[in-house]
Amino acid sequence: MSLLKRSATELVGTFWLVLGGCGSAVLAAAFPEVGIGLLGVSFAFGLTVLTMAFAIGHISGCHLNPAVSLGLVVGGRFPAKELPAYIIAQVIGGVIAAALLYFIASGKPGFELAGGLASNGYGEHSPGGYSMAAGFVCELVMTAMFILIILGATDKRAPAGLAPIAIGLGLTLIHLISIPVTNTSVNPARSTGPALIVGGWAIQQLWMFWVAPLLGAVVGGVLYRWLGKEES
Repeated sequence: MSLLKRSATELVGTFWLVLGGCGSAVLAAAFPEVGIGLLGVSFAFGLTVLTMAFAIGHISGCHLNPAVSLGLVVGGRFPAKELPAYIIAQVIGGVIAAALLYFIASGKPGFELAGGLASNGYGEHSPGGYSMAAGFVCELVMTAMFILIILGATDKRAPAGLAPIAIGLGLTLIHLISIPVTNTSVNPARSTGPALIVGGWAIQQLWMFWVAPLLGAVVGGVLYRWLGKEES
């Protein structure tokens, strides 16, 4: 499969992740009387990855996330030369999804972009008011564990065919833990889309949702290479 087609597949997959995950947060989380809440949003993010893993995993590997792509490079599962193309495609997919979500959400009377469009944040923009330091550590650790789950579930020694379930549920658990802290990123493309639409504070704080997940990806990749290495 050509790099162009695989990158385009990553664009589509990341579009679905941001539209499904952030869309559930913006449109359904607090919907009157039947809102899905934090639990529902967490499952929505997990389901986007699970469904796309089955749909496109055999085409592009279903990274949907610059941190995942980097973690797979560090873990020895993905060629570094293809990393830029994947990251560009993922970010474009995230931006398109955020723009579409804004168009849909703004169709409701009284909608205000000040609500954040599911943007990630810390300090006064953290859902629970958590500090920048707490948010940074949370994003780093959650991303490292996500990479560990991905590398382990897709290891040739792992049970065949079950990786999408483990990865999807892993992302669900990560959201259950960290939505109150940062609104959960662990994915720079997911963070960039809404931030570019919201502007202002969301762009000012976006740096952390690139730096922490990418550092976490390196930690997770290095850790699994050591843990998973077969000893002679």
